[in-house]
Amino acid sequence: MSSSTPEESRSIDDHCTPDALLHTAPARDVTPEDLVMAAGRDVTPKTLDWARRKLEAEGPVAIEKLLP
Repeated sequence: MSSSTPEESRSIDDHCTPDALLHTAPARDVTPEDLVMAAGRDVTPKTLDWARRKLEAEGPVAIEKLLP
């Protein structure tokens, strides 16, 4: 078993991506289907209604709350 630390096992070119670069706004408007799929749910009339209500209440930022 290796006794090296994670930092020691990284290559010189390996680095962590800053959190601000991991989150991006969608390139287009968020649709109810996008929100349903981001939530990991099946696209059904019930989940589309849920997504429409969530988008009306929170706007496009609602999808950012579901994505890492």
